[in-house]
Amino acid sequence: MSHKVQLEQQEDFHFAIHFGDSIPPLHADEAPPLGKGAGPTPDQLLAAAVGNCMSASLLFALRKFKQAPEPIRTTVEATIGRNAENRLRVQRIAVRITLGVPGSSLQHLDRALAQFESFCTVAESVRQGIPVDVEVYDSAGARLK
Repeated sequence: MSHKVQLEQQEDFHFAIHFGDSIPPLHADEAPPLGKGAGPTPDQLLAAAVGNCMSASLLFALRKFKQAPEPIRTTVEATIGRNAENRLRVQRIAVRITLGVPGSSLQHLDRALAQFESFCTVAESVRQGIPVDVEVYDSAGARLK
C-alpha cells in the first residue's frame, strides 16, 4: 500500500497539496518572513499528522472494547530547534489527548492505553526515523539528482 500526494507551488512558499479527486486541496505555506502564512507550515502538518494518528489510534483501541470516549480533543506541540549543523529540526513532539468522558466510565481503559500507540502508523514511523528518498527533475523530465 502507498499514498500519493501532489504539491503545486502557488507562489513563493505557498503550495496547494492534492490528496486525490474527492478531497479538496490543502494549502500550506511557510511563516513570515519566508512565506505569508497562508496555511499551515510543514512542521504544523507533521504535528497534526502525529496528533490525528494518535487520537484515531486511541479511539480505535477503545472501540475494540465497545467504549465511547467521545469527543476526543488533542493538542500537539512540536518543539523546533537547531541541530549541530545549525539547521532547524523538529526535536520533540508532545501530544496531549483529552477524552470526552471520565476515565472511570470506560471499561478496559488500561488495556487500550497499553496498546494504542503501537496502532499509530505515523507516530511510530516518526519515532523510528523514516528514510526519505529524493529525486529532482527539470521541466523537460531530465533527472538532476
